[in-house]
Amino acid sequence: MANALGMYRTVKRLGIPDSNIILMLADDAACNPRNAFPGCVYADRGRHIDLYGDNIEVDYRGYDVTVENFIRVLTGRMDPSVPRSKRLLTDDKSNIFVYMTGHGGNEFLKFQDNEEISAFDIADAFEQMYQKQRYNEIFFMIDTCQANSMYSKFYSPNILATGSSRYENDNDIGVAVIDSYTHFVLEYMERINKTSHQTMADLFDTYDATKIYSHPGVRSDLFRRPLAETLITDFFGGVSHVELGSPHEDRRSHHEKEPQPPPPQGEEQEQPSLRAGGPVYIRSVPEKQVHARAWTALAVMAMLVGWAGTRR
Repeated sequence: MANALGMYRTVKRLGIPDSNIILMLADDAACNPRNAFPGCVYADRGRHIDLYGDNIEVDYRGYDVTVENFIRVLTGRMDPSVPRSKRLLTDDKSNIFVYMTGHGGNEFLKFQDNEEISAFDIADAFEQMYQKQRYNEIFFMIDTCQANSMYSKFYSPNILATGSSRYENDNDIGVAVIDSYTHFVLEYMERINKTSHQTMADLFDTYDATKIYSHPGVRSDLFRRPLAETLITDFFGGVSHVELGSPHEDRRSHHEKEPQPPPPQGEEQEQPSLRAGGPVYIRSVPEKQVHARAWTALAVMAMLVGWAGTRR
């Protein structure tokens, strides 16, 4: 639980709202009799931050965390009765962060020791998402035994993947509280803010097998952008990127108002766009008459699924 909750805290801190996060959690640790701190989940021996707290929203918990529900969330094949808050409402301009964690092995991950999802299942789900234009780019991160085998079967475009395993014990609790790989990543992410220019290449360059106690892997052959030009906040943060285009690209209905006359020469006008944190203004010179078209980012967590950003 600490793995997923730690990542959940990070993406929220970087601007992704709960409305754009789907969290799938076994939810079996906070009140477990073996937990010496009832109702709390910590990620380190020092127990500095209670990750469970009062500020989490779990969308799928307990017996609802199944392979079927996870695949349905990704592919959008939901029963009409499922509320929007439990759906992945993305399109071809959405960047998706998928984080998974748990017990696993060669090309499989267990769901609560009752069933397994295979590397082929996830690969095929991503292909369905691509065919249905449900994403722009996907960043897949997994923390489990033989984690790198879980993304070996991916074949859809614009997917970046990484993973590793190992754990950190708390002797007072008597169990592993967080995996070392996730702990290492979260430590790095604490230095990232919403306006950070750190890239995915910077993150991967910090991987140290001697500190993680395992060998993390990265797969980027399906990813079209250079890692040194891909910001971490493109997947972890709630700041939307903006594309600028000419007015004739914007399809306007006859109900819209006529465009206002441009301001006097030399002045700038502000054109509003939307993003996760509220309105953002794109400053442009009136001669170019450009408009803004924002694209979104998204996150999925192991079970956590979430996305950040809004479309215009």
